[in-house]
Amino acid sequence: MDMAVIELSRLQFALTAMYHFLFVPLTLGLSFMLVVMESIYVITKRPIWRIITRFWGKLFGINFVLGVATGLTMEFEFGTNWAYYAHYVGDIFGAPLAIEGLMAFFLEATMVGVMFFGWDRLSRVQHLLVTFGVALGSNLSALWILIANGWMQNPVGAAFNPETMRMEVTDFAAVLFNPVAQAKFVHTVSAGYVCAATFVMGVSAWYLLKGKYTNIARRSMMVASAFGLASALSVVILGDESGYALTDNQKMKLASIEAMWETEEAPAAITLIGLPDVEAKTTHYAIKLPYVMGIIGTRSLTGKIEGIHELVLNADARIRSGIIGYDAVETLKRDRGNMAARATFEAHKRDIGYALLLKRYVADPRQASEQQILKAAADTIPNVPVMFFLFRFMAGLGFAFIAYFAMAFYCASACQFSKRWFLKLAFAMIPLPWLAIEGGWVLAEIGRQPWAVDGVLPTFLGASSLTIGQIWATIIGFTALYGTLAVIEIRLMLASIRKGPIEHHQPAAAAGFAPLPAE
Repeated sequence: MDMAVIELSRLQFALTAMYHFLFVPLTLGLSFMLVVMESIYVITKRPIWRIITRFWGKLFGINFVLGVATGLTMEFEFGTNWAYYAHYVGDIFGAPLAIEGLMAFFLEATMVGVMFFGWDRLSRVQHLLVTFGVALGSNLSALWILIANGWMQNPVGAAFNPETMRMEVTDFAAVLFNPVAQAKFVHTVSAGYVCAATFVMGVSAWYLLKGKYTNIARRSMMVASAFGLASALSVVILGDESGYALTDNQKMKLASIEAMWETEEAPAAITLIGLPDVEAKTTHYAIKLPYVMGIIGTRSLTGKIEGIHELVLNADARIRSGIIGYDAVETLKRDRGNMAARATFEAHKRDIGYALLLKRYVADPRQASEQQILKAAADTIPNVPVMFFLFRFMAGLGFAFIAYFAMAFYCASACQFSKRWFLKLAFAMIPLPWLAIEGGWVLAEIGRQPWAVDGVLPTFLGASSLTIGQIWATIIGFTALYGTLAVIEIRLMLASIRKGPIEHHQPAAAAGFAPLPAE
C-alpha cells in the first residue's frame, strides 16, 4: 500500500471536515438563541424582540446555507476516498447518517423555510414553535452524526461476520446509547452554544462601540451573557465526563493527552504543563497536581489509569491473539463447517483488528516477525506532543470562557455594557471558540490513530485505491471551491452586520439606533 495515498486521503477529509465545522457550531448555538429571543418576544409582545430575532435569524440563515453546502461533499468522500471503510463498516456507520438525513436534516430544512417566510402568516406562538423545530432539527442532526462518530471511537453493538467479511449490527440500542457518543454530543453542542454566544456578544459589542443600534445590542448581549455562561460551564463539566468515558474506552488517548508514559500509583496526578519527549519517553519539567487525574479518570481514589508503556504491551498481546483469530477466519473461508476454527474465532474475534495492524508491514499477519509485531504495537501510540499541548490549549480556553461570560453577566447589571474596554474584549473574543472547537476535533481524530474504527479497522486499510494525482486534484479543487464559498460567506455576513437590524420598511430609530452614552 502507498502510505502517501493514505495520508493525502486523511488530509483531504480533514480539510473538508474542519471547514464544514466552521459553520456547524454557530448553527447549533444560534438556533437555540433564536428560540430564547423569540420566546421573550412572545411573552412580552414588544416589537424590538421581533426585530432582534429576525436580525440574528438572518445571520443564522447565511451560516446554515453554507454549512449545508460544505457538508454534502463529506457524505460522498466515504465512497470516493474511503471505499473499503464504507464496505467494511457501512452497515453500522451508515445507519445513523441515513437517519440524520431523513429525520433531522429534513426537519431542519423544512422549518427554516417556514421560519423565514412565516413571520406574517403565523401567530407568534406558531412561529415560535417553528423556530424551535429548526433548533431541534439542527441539534438532532448533530446527535446522529456524533452517534456515528462515537461508534468509530467505541465500536459497541456490532460484530465481525466471517461469512460476509464485514462488521454487522448486533445491538442497535447499544450503538444509539454508546457512552462515548453521548458524552461527545453534549460536549460538542455546548461548545456550539459558547460559539454562538461569543459571536452575538462580539457583534453587539461592535455596534455599541460604533454607537449604533444600542437598544438591540444591549438586549442581545444580555441574552448572550446568560446563555454563554451556562454553556461555558457545561463545556467544562461535560468535558470532564468525556475524560471519564476515555478511561474505559480509549485508554491510549487518555494516556497520550497526559503524556503518561508509566502507570502511576492510584490516584494518578494530572500534569498541568511539561515538555513531552517521545525519544526519551518521558515528560521534562512536568508540574503536577496530585490525585486529580485519578479522580477525573476513575471517579475514585483507588482506580488505576494505565500508562503508555503498559498499553503498548496490552496491544502486543492483542496482536498475537488477533493473529490466531485471523488464522481461524482464513480457515472458515475455506471450510465454513469447521467447528474447531469457529470456536477459535469466537475466542479471539475481538482482537482481529489488532492483527490487521500488521498489514502495514506484511501481507499476511500470520507471517509477521517479532520485530513487525513490536512495530505494530508501537503504532498504537498517537502523536503525544500534539495531544498534550492541544488539550491544554483547549482546557485553558474553556476556563477563559467561563471567566469571560461571568464578567459579561456581571456587566449586564452593573454597567449595562457601557465600558469600552469590555466591548473591545468582547469583539476580540469572536474567533476563540472556533479555535477551541477545531482543536477539539483535531484532538479527537489524532487521538484515535492508527484506527479508523478503534480496535477494529486500521486507518490505512480503509482508503480507496486512488492515485496521488487524483487526490491532489480533489484537494486543490475543494480548496478553490471552499475558498470561494468562504469569501461569499464573509461578504454576506459582513454586509448583513453593517446593514444592521433595519428592515426595508423600518426607520433607524425603530431598530434601536442611539449613541453610546459617555462613561
